Amino acid sequence: MKKIIVFASGSGTNAENIIKYFSNTEIAKVVSVFTNNASAKVIERAKNHQIPVEIFSKNELLERNVLQKIQKIDPDLIVLAGFLLKFPENIIEEYPNKIINIHPALLPNYGGKGMYGMHIHRAIVNNKEKETGISIHYVNEHYDEGGIIFQANVALTDEDTPETVAEKIHELEQKHFPEIIHRLLDTNSNI
Repeated sequence: MKKIIVFASGSGTNAENIIKYFSNTEIAKVVSVFTNNASAKVIERAKNHQIPVEIFSKNELLERNVLQKIQKIDPDLIVLAGFLLKFPENIIEEYPNKIINIHPALLPNYGGKGMYGMHIHRAIVNNKEKETGISIHYVNEHYDEGGIIFQANVALTDEDTPETVAEKIHELEQKHFPEIIHRLLDTNSNI
């Protein structure tokens, strides 16, 4: 059984969706959730599924503390699901092509530092975009610049607000993120 670690900073809806999805498979399971936010709702969600939680500071992430905890688990995949800190190079170097992130826009558009959540959805509405979507990509040393694994798009209308865009994106995330993780971990599958 392959091991997944999920990193999240907020409410944890994507993390919980991944936990639930893999609780019904033989291929992998989420073995730990890591968060930099001691009041994040993801902690409660993980504990509701008996998943251990590691809470850490930004300094512990940048030093070797978090890397050492990851090494003890020896994961097959590290999944960033709403994790807002830049991932440190020491972890990226230790796990090349084993760290993925989901971004709520069609990269390379609307990526980079400060582009997350409602900031992206407001920018998309303000720019009167006709479509948006999600990008699942490998993590490298730059925000949102790792190789793209998968994208899915959704049409927008003039009536869309940042809130309705967020709902459409959330539906795409919930549908596709666990499936793409499954395909990445299934050695018999090609993406």
